[in-house]
Amino acid sequence: MENYNNQMKVLAEKLRHMILNFLGMNSEEEKKWVSSKNQFGVIQLNYYPCCPEPDRAMGLAPHTDSSFFTIIHQTQTNGLQIFKECLGWVPINPDPNTLVVIIGDILHIMSNARFHCALHRAIVNNTKERYSMAYFYAPPPDYVISPLVFNSDVPCFHALTVKNYINIKAKNFGGALSLITTT
Repeated sequence: MENYNNQMKVLAEKLRHMILNFLGMNSEEEKKWVSSKNQFGVIQLNYYPCCPEPDRAMGLAPHTDSSFFTIIHQTQTNGLQIFKECLGWVPINPDPNTLVVIIGDILHIMSNARFHCALHRAIVNNTKERYSMAYFYAPPPDYVISPLVFNSDVPCFHALTVKNYINIKAKNFGGALSLITTT
């Protein structure tokens, strides 16, 4: 498990660097995040048992992740779904050679809504149990997240620390982003 965690951290740091470069963050600002001893990277193991009546149960309710992004490894049982406008709930079919990267709220804020946080859920199966491993990656709690704006763009969100955002989301689960918008 320690080796898996270390490999996920390396992958997450590469993804973070590419994304922040794309968004135009300067290297000095990125160093504030990288040099912190409180970087947040956590593995969560998920187990969804068989359910004889899957229409009457929910594995994991619809939500967005509070993280910068989440890297998910699924077993061969379907269950992860992403919500897409005009399509509804779309299954993310598992592939043993594929990791799924889900954009979280913090990246949504930092990208000034150019990257959209993914509303997702997990449903249960009536014949097979399901496992997944999620690696949540985020800046340290004291890091100030603020929209990275280009030219004449207007920030869509107020700046705040990761810790403050997590507290807002804990109290206002589905409406946290709307509470920090500037419009």
